[in-house]
Amino acid sequence: MLVRRIVLLCAVVAVLSAAVWSARQDTEVKTTAATVPTTTTTSPEPTTIAAPPPTPGTTTATAPRASVARTPSPPPPPLPGLGIGARGPEVLALEQRLNALHYDPGAIDGVFDSSTAFAVVAFQKVTGMGRTSRATDDVIAALQTATDPPSLVPGGGTGRVEIDVGRQVLFLFQDNALWRILPVSTGSGQRYCVDGSCDRAVTPAGSYHVFQRVRGWQTSRLGRLYNPLYFNGGIAIHGSPSVPASPASHGCVRIPMFEAEWFPSKVPNGTPVYVKNGPSAPVPFNEPAPDGTKPANPPPTTAPPETTTTSSTTTTTTSGGILSPA
Repeated sequence: MLVRRIVLLCAVVAVLSAAVWSARQDTEVKTTAATVPTTTTTSPEPTTIAAPPPTPGTTTATAPRASVARTPSPPPPPLPGLGIGARGPEVLALEQRLNALHYDPGAIDGVFDSSTAFAVVAFQKVTGMGRTSRATDDVIAALQTATDPPSLVPGGGTGRVEIDVGRQVLFLFQDNALWRILPVSTGSGQRYCVDGSCDRAVTPAGSYHVFQRVRGWQTSRLGRLYNPLYFNGGIAIHGSPSVPASPASHGCVRIPMFEAEWFPSKVPNGTPVYVKNGPSAPVPFNEPAPDGTKPANPPPTTAPPETTTTSSTTTTTTSGGILSPA
């Protein structure tokens, strides 16, 4: 009985001891938690890093600039005088005066077209004025007092053609009187080559006559020609789409296309052709006419040509030439 009580007492003591130990452990844990310092985490200050300079070839975007309103440039002042596109009574009076002085303004209709411009530039060539093709005040004033230019070859024939290489004009005489004055473009004087051969583009001075003609377009080694009239081997008077105010051909005598339509009907075979103020030189490449007639070598410079009318040769060819205008 006593032993049983001792055992029971020991059990109670053990339980109490365990409870006391557990309570002590809880107290130590709470004390430790209360005394541990609190760690505060702060964000670092932002660091500013300078951007590297742009490398060559790198496009750096920039902020758009405010647009600045610009005042539009004033239109250029109008050209002086009358020119292509003008129309009205002043143009009609100009055309009438040009026609009276034997220039060819085309239709006399009060419209300043390319034909009127060619007539104006022909007048400027004859009188030594600037070759602008515009009827400025000085041109209109000169027209009012102008008279017929003197013949280059007086007594050269009742019907004849005179070509002034220096002034780049052609005088056509009918019944021994001046009938028309045309602008022309003759040999440029430049060196050029065909089929491996080279020569200089000249329109030789001399006295000749028309001996062959071709109707329509015709192509030769010297270029492409419209309604050509041959008078010195392969040298001809012919129509061309390009008739500048200065020498530009391969040796032929270019006239405007609208003039080339009627010109052959006024110049039969055998008509004398006098080339004045040009070089004394052979025809480029010694080029013959389409019928094989050789050029005059050396070119005649004194005696007028024989005016016996030869049989007319008419040839029709199709276009398709390779060279530029003669």
